[in-house]
Amino acid sequence: MAGKRDVVILGAGHNGLVTAFCLAKAGFKPLVLERRPVVGGCAITEEFHPGFRCSKLAHSGSMRSDIAADMNLAKHGLKTYVPDVSVLSLSPNGAPLKLFRDVAKSQPEIAKFSQKDAANYAEFAKVLARIGEVMERALALTPPDLDDPVGSGNWWELLKTGRKIRGLGEKDLYRLLRWGPMAMADLAAEWFETELLRGTIAAQGIFGTFLGPWSAGSALTYLLRASADSNPAVTSEYVFGGAGALTAAMAAAAKEAGAEIRTSCEVTGIKIKDGAANGVILGGGGEIETRAVISSADPKRTLLGLVEPQHLNPSFLQKLQHYRMNGAVAKINLALSGLPKFRGVEGDASALMGRIQISPEIDYLERAFDASKYGEFSPHPYIEATIPTLWDSSLAPAGKHVMSIYMQYAPYKLRDGDWDSQREALGDTVVQTLSEYSPELESLIEGGEVITPQDLEQTYGLTGGHIFHGELALDQLFTMRPLLNWAQYRTPIQNLYLCGSSTHPGTGLNGMSGANAAREIAKHLRK
Repeated sequence: MAGKRDVVILGAGHNGLVTAFCLAKAGFKPLVLERRPVVGGCAITEEFHPGFRCSKLAHSGSMRSDIAADMNLAKHGLKTYVPDVSVLSLSPNGAPLKLFRDVAKSQPEIAKFSQKDAANYAEFAKVLARIGEVMERALALTPPDLDDPVGSGNWWELLKTGRKIRGLGEKDLYRLLRWGPMAMADLAAEWFETELLRGTIAAQGIFGTFLGPWSAGSALTYLLRASADSNPAVTSEYVFGGAGALTAAMAAAAKEAGAEIRTSCEVTGIKIKDGAANGVILGGGGEIETRAVISSADPKRTLLGLVEPQHLNPSFLQKLQHYRMNGAVAKINLALSGLPKFRGVEGDASALMGRIQISPEIDYLERAFDASKYGEFSPHPYIEATIPTLWDSSLAPAGKHVMSIYMQYAPYKLRDGDWDSQREALGDTVVQTLSEYSPELESLIEGGEVITPQDLEQTYGLTGGHIFHGELALDQLFTMRPLLNWAQYRTPIQNLYLCGSSTHPGTGLNGMSGANAAREIAKHLRK
């Protein structure tokens, strides 16, 4: 296969699809090449047991509203569901804690544990809303190049963001500056006295990261989430048909705008001439010439795997090799013969429609993190589970259910053995942990699968198994994502760009990395 194309985008994950749509809308003709037989990247729906389907990897998250509206995803079949109960936080010592998408409805539930916490919860939500508005504006910016601050970035937008920050007022500005470097455990403890509530909220600051609740900067990860949702417990939002229905709608929108998408088309190399990318080499031996190559893959997979090392400065290579992206999340999908019962909510299926979370206290989370630091997984992991068949019966046979589970922390590198030998033990650990709160769960299991960090790397192309394409840490955010002076979606190779989650802002399924990248790339291409 050979030819010449305007723009080639590597990978049809959500950010690659957003980039393709935006560039097509801007008048370019992007070609998206996807290695796997389906679009979606980590947002896919697949059968994992005969008759049972679910969001294979990412099972929650929402596209930023303005991006979803621009792509008109509803027209392309996207339907979402937001449950009334956002999270059911399980407790080993008594009744669970229910937190609603409506903050006011959460207060009586919190008051069962602490009247003070109930009052503080509403105030905390108001503060998050004010700070989140500023954070949201910052996430939509292109970070400035510190070597050329005047010539890079949109300084008018930076100025407006600065004015917005000043407009927070002294108290909230102090909070923003102080909270960013804090440990999530400290932030939760400043506002709440109930351990179950502290653990529930702190978990949202460490999800998907190789950070514990006592890790410096974990509060900043929480604030990044607040930019899209000021609910302290984070609102749960799901897609009918699983996450794959989201990216299917995105692919349809991109095609309608003028993009072309090819699946089962692996790229094995990027052609470079005179320091500039000018084409890609395909797995079958063909080549495609192009004005620009845009990769939605992570930076190591792109620059260390597809580019010959002589094209990169040794200093840059060294920095990239030290970019931290060892993951800590495993995914377990279970096919169930019936709906499991959880202690404290028997007979209340509505309580199970959001996230079912096991994070009963700060120390519980920290101990789970401690084990991973030494290449082990804790017998008592942090768990976030959903039962999507409660609101989408199409995912399983009648009367049966799917349970989709995130498990943290599963270290990328094990101290003893490998993930092939530890896969079953990991699955058993997750089931045993859930069974402490739902004793009949194990008897309901008809089948399932365990997806380890090794699988995330080998099957789904996430180097190190990191779901965010790199650690969301203080030294790897904004002007330093992925590396200092390379946060403007470009690379040292002219006409080679990045648009995946390794770029600013790099969080979840909101599509902002792809939209930001497309805006900057379009400027460069027009020049």
